[in-house]
Amino acid sequence: MAKRGQGQKTRRERVEELRQEQKAQERRRTAIIIVACAAVAAVIIGVGAFPIVNNWINDPSRKAMTEFGAAASAASCEEAPKDPATGVSDHKPDGEKVKYTTAPPSAGPHWGTPAAFERKFYESGDRPPLETLVHNLEHGYTIVWYDDTIAKDKDQLEALKNIAKRFETSTPTGDKKFIAASWDNADGKFPEGKHVAFSRWATQAGHREYCGSVSGEAIEAFMKKYPWSDSPEPNAL
Repeated sequence: MAKRGQGQKTRRERVEELRQEQKAQERRRTAIIIVACAAVAAVIIGVGAFPIVNNWINDPSRKAMTEFGAAASAASCEEAPKDPATGVSDHKPDGEKVKYTTAPPSAGPHWGTPAAFERKFYESGDRPPLETLVHNLEHGYTIVWYDDTIAKDKDQLEALKNIAKRFETSTPTGDKKFIAASWDNADGKFPEGKHVAFSRWATQAGHREYCGSVSGEAIEAFMKKYPWSDSPEPNAL
C-alpha cells in the first residue's frame, strides 16, 4: 500500500470538509432568510403602525389652540356690547319659535332640552334648533357660530373642526363645554365682514364677539375671559 504524501488528505477528511462547507452555506442562507423576513416584518409593521403614529402626532388635542386658524391679531375680531342675561329657566315648548334680539343670541328663553354634551361640531344639515343651543349657553357652553363663508372655505372649516375635536372627551367636565355650529342667516346677520361669532351666557350678562376668520387664539382668549363656571347653571351638562 502506497504511503500518503505530505499535504494529501484522506477521503474522510475531504468528506468532512465538504460537510462543514455545506453547513456554513446553510447557515448563511438561514441568516439571509431571517434578515429578509425581519425586513419584511418591519415593513408590514411600519405600514400598519404608520396611521396610528401619524394620528397620534396630528391629534388636535396635542396641539395648542394657537395652531388653528389665524392669529387673533389677524382675525379682525371685535367684541359686542354686553347683553341682558334674561331668560334663566324660561323654557318654551319644543317647536315654539323664539325671536332673539341679537345674532347670535347670548341669553334668552329656550327649549327644555339642550344639545348633547358629546357632540362638538354641527353643520347646517344637522344643527340643533337655535332654541336648543341657547339652553346650552345657559349651562356654561361657549358656542362658536360660523357662516356660509367659513363653510365654503376648506382650510378654515378644517381648522374649526380641529378646534372642536380638542373638546371631545369621554369624561364630561365644565372646561369641555364647547360647540361649533353653523349659523343660519334667517335668524339674523353678523356685522359686515364678520363670519365667525362667539357667544357665552354669564350670570350678569350675555357676551358676544365677532371675527372675520377662524382663530383658535381668539376663541381661547374669549373662553378664558368668560369661563363656563360663571353661568346660570354651571353644574348642568
